[in-house]
Amino acid sequence: MKPDVSVILPTYNRTRTLSAAMTSVLAQSYANLELIVVDDASSEDIEAVVNGFADARIRYIRRERNGGAGAARNTGLAAATGRFIAFQDSDDVWLPGKLERQLAFFDTLPDAVRVVTGGKIVYGRDPGFRYGAGKVAHAPPPESPLRLDEDQLGHLLTENRISVQNALFRRDCMPDLVWFDERLRANEDWEFAIRLVQQTKVFEDIEPVVLGYISPDSISTNRRRQMMGEFRILRKNSRALAARRRDRSRLRIGLAIGLYNSGRKRAAMRFLLAGLKDRPANVVSVVRSLARRAGRMFANMGGLVSPQPHSER
Repeated sequence: MKPDVSVILPTYNRTRTLSAAMTSVLAQSYANLELIVVDDASSEDIEAVVNGFADARIRYIRRERNGGAGAARNTGLAAATGRFIAFQDSDDVWLPGKLERQLAFFDTLPDAVRVVTGGKIVYGRDPGFRYGAGKVAHAPPPESPLRLDEDQLGHLLTENRISVQNALFRRDCMPDLVWFDERLRANEDWEFAIRLVQQTKVFEDIEPVVLGYISPDSISTNRRRQMMGEFRILRKNSRALAARRRDRSRLRIGLAIGLYNSGRKRAAMRFLLAGLKDRPANVVSVVRSLARRAGRMFANMGGLVSPQPHSER
């Protein structure tokens, strides 16, 4: 019998955490699934970990060349047979009842909704994206969920509300099964989400369905790779953004700040000027950002130098 849900789990050298990630999928109360483990050319023996499970629902695929999470997910999508698609990360854990809860939502939602997504408890960072041991965050922040009656594209251009391992997708939510930009090694889920909501509506349930863990080598801590994702968002959605100059301005200015902080000042200036051309009023937010940066600089000097008050004349 065909599985109803195909769960795709890409992994690269995660033998230490892979068993827990797999177990959290296989132990779900909704059991009509297949688990496709995609080994992204690991140097560790991923196949031995997979073979340690005596479960006929597991399929193992090894890629000969490392391509990153997006490429590995696309490999899994090509092999998937279920009506629904779900993703798991090899260092995360699904909470019990994830699939059953999300499938139940589909029974109550209109056909225009092809995706249900939920929340995640993230260990290793705080809500302000400061990383470190002992820090915890609810991601995405529960205060601003996606609504079915809003401009979901505009919302996602402001913040990414979809981590793919939090979600359950109808197989036909996208026009083909190459969902992810294989050139990206970070922000590929945000870039995918922006294209996704141009094809379907997304229902967001803020209840956590995943426990996520930030490790020292997590892609989410690599700012250079994240900036490449932001650049691809601008480039691949140029037609949609042409009618959304406010959103395009914000993306360009955010990328300019990232480029400046990484020392690429000439490129930063190009994106800053383009962003301000889209929306000149955003110069206020740029000045505020620079003021915050200056404030942090003075604070980091330990009070040795303090800005002097001035008298108005």
